[in-house]
Amino acid sequence: MNSPKITSNPRRRYHYAAGGLLLCLLLVSWGGVVTSIEAGLAVPDWPSSFGSYDPIATGYSDPDNPDARWWQEGPVLAEHGHRLLGALVGLWIMGLALWTWLADSRGWVRILAVSATGLVILQGILGGLRVIWTSMDLAVVHAMGAQLFFCAAVILTVSCSRIWLTHNIESSPKMRQLRILAGSTAVAVYIQILLGALLRHPGAGVDLTFIIVHAAGSVLVLSLIIVTCGRIREHYSDKPLLNRGAWVMLTCLILQLILGMIALTTLLNDAGQGQRSVAQVVFSSSHLVVGTILMGSCACVLLGTLRLRSG
Repeated sequence: MNSPKITSNPRRRYHYAAGGLLLCLLLVSWGGVVTSIEAGLAVPDWPSSFGSYDPIATGYSDPDNPDARWWQEGPVLAEHGHRLLGALVGLWIMGLALWTWLADSRGWVRILAVSATGLVILQGILGGLRVIWTSMDLAVVHAMGAQLFFCAAVILTVSCSRIWLTHNIESSPKMRQLRILAGSTAVAVYIQILLGALLRHPGAGVDLTFIIVHAAGSVLVLSLIIVTCGRIREHYSDKPLLNRGAWVMLTCLILQLILGMIALTTLLNDAGQGQRSVAQVVFSSSHLVVGTILMGSCACVLLGTLRLRSG
């Protein structure tokens, strides 16, 4: 990852990619709602929807109300809307991959763009198989695949940004230590999100063991982020990419701790009442979205440690 070789101005591509990241976060939050209200099987078939391949009309019908439409039924709106958003994200990443392939000669960026396209296709298949097989395990795999895809999308966006094109660092023992710290932090955050997915998805239940491990994991993540950001502030305060990534990590960390405590409280309270409240849907989905941004910022910081000065 030395000097970039870009055959055209990447500014427009950066704006296109950054806009797509917002679409990805909307998809993640929508998926969080689907999980929270247990609407994953509201549309019982795939790749069709209620026997129809028309993505807008679908084959939805209500015997008690022939005039009803799918968007008037909450769980169906959640699940089918998630599918439509997923298709839109798929079109976006295919456009970005094609644009990258035509305008960017950097081999690693091209490979990542194609890999991201393959990953989003795989995500669609996993989501469909989760419906067909009614598999909660696949639901968790689908959720974790979304985190990997978002990281790939973040890296693609950063790779054509001005801050990346002017960023470089010298290889040194301090940088190698920071790279290990950043990688460890990213892995810890990913595992923490996995534990959260096991807590959130129906079928796992509110297991005290998961709660304790998830809470312990938050302490580990807290420690790693503080140490990583401290190292960046101490040794690389002149590197905007690393510094901005560190600030996003710290901001997300604070929000995650607050949202996590609120989401856990509402989860336990709703479990006692045997129903899910609107508060749980909102806070759990928000916790998921902020966790996704945190995961992306970890990937950004790790990427920044890999950009070595040529020569």
